[in-house]
Amino acid sequence: MSQKACNIFFIGLMGAGKTTVGKAVAKRLGLPFVDSDHEVEGRCGVKIPVIFELEGEQGFRARETQVIDEISSRPGVVLATGGGAVLKEENHRFLTERGTVVYLRANPQDLWLRTQHDRNRPLLQTADPRAKLFELHAVRDPLYREVADFIIDTGRPSLARLVNTVLAQLELAGVTIPAQCHEEPPEPQPLIHD
Repeated sequence: MSQKACNIFFIGLMGAGKTTVGKAVAKRLGLPFVDSDHEVEGRCGVKIPVIFELEGEQGFRARETQVIDEISSRPGVVLATGGGAVLKEENHRFLTERGTVVYLRANPQDLWLRTQHDRNRPLLQTADPRAKLFELHAVRDPLYREVADFIIDTGRPSLARLVNTVLAQLELAGVTIPAQCHEEPPEPQPLIHD
């Protein structure tokens, strides 16, 4: 059994739903869920904007890479990465070699609507956050596509529908989580709910 068979990693821009969808997928699969941004904050004891202020984006990215390396090394985990995780080549390798990578894609306009009131996103603290999201999308979308095993458009479907879509794509591709990956056996549940 390979470690890759046990792990699911979510990538995509801020506001795409990686944490929300990742938590729900982890629950359905009976696996632990980790959000790399929350893990970095927990280890540092401060929010991401403070890390950016004190160490710059480069300092934050180094911490993020350390967390992604450590978490992706565990068997049987669902991980939501930060939106910029794909900017570092090491993260590409960790993600593609150690799990199935799902790109939650959303158009920049929808992302702006979802994130416009969120002050915990340092890259959007600019005069024109909407333009910044379009810029980030232009740079990162090719990187997300390069790393992803699957691309799922988030658009406007409900959380339940997005989770079902992710699980259906995994099932169609023959990705199943072996029993050995579970810390404890999950409660039996159908993969797809109506």
